[in-house]
Amino acid sequence: MTVWTDLTGTPFRLHWVDAGGVATRTLDAGPADGPPVVFLHGTSGHLEAFARNLVPHAAVGFRCLAIDMLGHGYTAKPDHPYEIPHYVAHLVAWMDAQGLPAAHLVGESLGGWVAAWLASEQPDRVASLQLVAAGGTKANPAVMERIATSTRRAVDSDDDQLVRERLELLFHDPADVTDELVAIRAAIYHRPEFRANLSNLLALQDMGTRQRNLLRPERMGRITAPTLIVWGRDNPFGEVPEAHAMQAAIPGSRLELLDDCGHWPQHEHPERFNPLSIAFLREATGG
Repeated sequence: MTVWTDLTGTPFRLHWVDAGGVATRTLDAGPADGPPVVFLHGTSGHLEAFARNLVPHAAVGFRCLAIDMLGHGYTAKPDHPYEIPHYVAHLVAWMDAQGLPAAHLVGESLGGWVAAWLASEQPDRVASLQLVAAGGTKANPAVMERIATSTRRAVDSDDDQLVRERLELLFHDPADVTDELVAIRAAIYHRPEFRANLSNLLALQDMGTRQRNLLRPERMGRITAPTLIVWGRDNPFGEVPEAHAMQAAIPGSRLELLDDCGHWPQHEHPERFNPLSIAFLREATGG
């Protein structure tokens, strides 16, 4: 199986949406009249991060939408440093362009940071919230340096092995990094416009920038959407106590810890993640 044959048998469309002037790559799968579920990837990622999740969710009636976020993947790249309010404004503009007054948000890493921020600022736009190894609650210099350095090495070189090594950081078992996933990310990383924009994309790895964008407890305490937190016990970018602190800060939230799992629970263990997510969404929608 490959990323795209994973979608076999499910109606889907890959297209670009004008989100406030930003051409945004969008994958739309499943029934058009189903409850909308929006999937948001992590730093330097792209919508293929959810290739193993779209079909199972669509098969039970959810409209699944995955995007390349602002400045990421094949989405347009405005020339300024990207902070969380910029990502949120882009997401809201994209939702407006899609005619979505509200949606269920599934955010991995940076995507979870953005989703949680939107839920704290505009609760009427977020029907439910899944925070999958979500970032943004800590400013750990070692982790920030690891993200920035590994990404720059992979982007600045034409050596796909460096792209593989960047992806392997996300996984508990590096063997889960497929040749296809490396090829997809290498094609993105090595585009001239992606290389030119990398400093903007890595702005949150600067300590001063990160500090003013942190998901602090008082902000998380304003979240009212039903919230599921999913975390790998071997997450290299965030230790388990961070997940517990997030659960404690978000009223009524639930935490699921996955064994033998790193920073991509939805991709590393779809056989565990998908049933968890679908059951949570069914409860949130009364289905």
